[in-house]
Amino acid sequence: MSPERPQPTTPVMPIASIDDPRTITLLTTEHWSLLSARSLAYNEAFVRAGMFLTFLSTSFVALALVAQAMSFGQAFLSVAALVMTFDFVIGLTTFLRMNGANLDDLRAVHGMARIRHAYTQITPIVTTYFTTPTHDDLDAVTTVYGPISDRLAGQFVYGLTTSNGMIGLIVAMVGGVLATVLAMPIGLDGGASIWIGVAGWVTVIAALFAYTGVTVTREQARFTALFPTPSADPVMDTQD
Repeated sequence: MSPERPQPTTPVMPIASIDDPRTITLLTTEHWSLLSARSLAYNEAFVRAGMFLTFLSTSFVALALVAQAMSFGQAFLSVAALVMTFDFVIGLTTFLRMNGANLDDLRAVHGMARIRHAYTQITPIVTTYFTTPTHDDLDAVTTVYGPISDRLAGQFVYGLTTSNGMIGLIVAMVGGVLATVLAMPIGLDGGASIWIGVAGWVTVIAALFAYTGVTVTREQARFTALFPTPSADPVMDTQD
C-alpha cells in the first residue's frame, strides 16, 4: 500500500477587517487583561497603605512605651526623631507608589475606553447600553472617576477624598511632627516649635500634591485620542 499523502492545510489569513469574528476574541482578551491590571494596581495600593498605617501606629505605641521609661527629655526627643524619620520615609515611598498605581489605573482605563469604541464599531446596536466611556479623549476617559472640577481648588478637594490624598495628608502630618521634634532640641520654645511643625506640614502637603499634579499631567499628555468624542453640532440660526 502506498502511504497516504498529507492533506493540504488551509493557510490562516491575517485579520484584515474589524468585522472578522476573531477580532472580538482578541479585544475581549485584552479587555480582561486591563481589568486584571486595574485590580492588581488597586490591591497593591491598598496593601501598601495598610502596611504604612500599621507601621505608623506601631511606632506611636513604641514611642509611648519609651516615653514612660525615659521621660520627655533630650534622649527621648532623639529617639522620637529617629522613629519619625523612618515613618516619614516609609510614608513618602508609599505615597509615591500609590501615585504610580493611580497612573497605571489611568492607562488601563484609557485602553478600555478605546476597546469599547471597537465594540461599538463591531456592533453599533450596543452603544446605548454602555455607561462607561466609548471614546478615548481625556475628558471622556476621566468620567469614570466621577465629576472633577476644572478649578484648581476643586481638584485639590477631590484629591483629598482619594486614598492617595488621605495617605498624603498623613505623610504631611508625620513630616510636620518630625519638624517639631527636630526643632525642640535646639532650644526653641513650644510655640515656635509648633509653628515650625505647621510650616513643615504645609510644605510637605504642597510638595506631594505638586508632584501628583506634574506626574498626572505628564501622563495625560502622552495619551493619543484616536477616537475622540464627537463635538456637538453648532446650532444653526434659521431666523431671517
